[in-house]
Amino acid sequence: MTTEPEARRLEAVYEDYEARGLPSTRWGAANPGNRAIMAERRRLTSRLLAESGLLPLGSREVLEVGCGTGHVLAGLLELGAESDRLHGIDLLPGRVEEARRSYPQLDVVQGNAEQLPFADESFDLVMLSVVFSSILDPRMQRNVADECIRVLRRGGAVLWYDFRYDNPSNPHVRGVRRRDLERLFPGFRFSLRTLTVVPQIARRLGPLTSTIYPLLAALPPLRTYYLGILVKP
Repeated sequence: MTTEPEARRLEAVYEDYEARGLPSTRWGAANPGNRAIMAERRRLTSRLLAESGLLPLGSREVLEVGCGTGHVLAGLLELGAESDRLHGIDLLPGRVEEARRSYPQLDVVQGNAEQLPFADESFDLVMLSVVFSSILDPRMQRNVADECIRVLRRGGAVLWYDFRYDNPSNPHVRGVRRRDLERLFPGFRFSLRTLTVVPQIARRLGPLTSTIYPLLAALPPLRTYYLGILVKP
């Protein structure tokens, strides 16, 4: 059963983000700090997938839950994924429409991830990028996690990227800690890394980004996200 009030809250939050232009201003690639964050994430994701024996992706079936406009999912093409094996789902119709326009080769559908429109054990890899930190209702978190587990094959993996700290400037998100992951995905084998310098700092580095970002990234307390592989038993 879906948690409609939480789904409606999420829609309202993201509509507000869009109305305020945050995707293109605060989080846009024009900012050198954001580019450094994205480059670090791509590099470490590739390394983690390789270390886990998941590269090349080839014919592996991949689902991104909360795929947004599809750019992260499409980025897997650079890691050898086949376009007809890449699937995405997002709650927001506008984002799904944009993903379909930008990446017509991908299979992207609109829907609530509490009821995924896919058969049991359909996927080798399920991607969750900044999804659970946006869900404040524990029931919805549980429902989405259960659906991800259901559609994931045994021995398959969740590729996780999300906040590990609360964001005091944004009441609409909540950090997801290791103990939360262990509760959401019981029995899974974890390989977690920390990354992503505090974005509010990274975005202020300007022309010094290429020099200072790596120095800050070496300081564990400043790494605000988890990147991980969670393997289903």
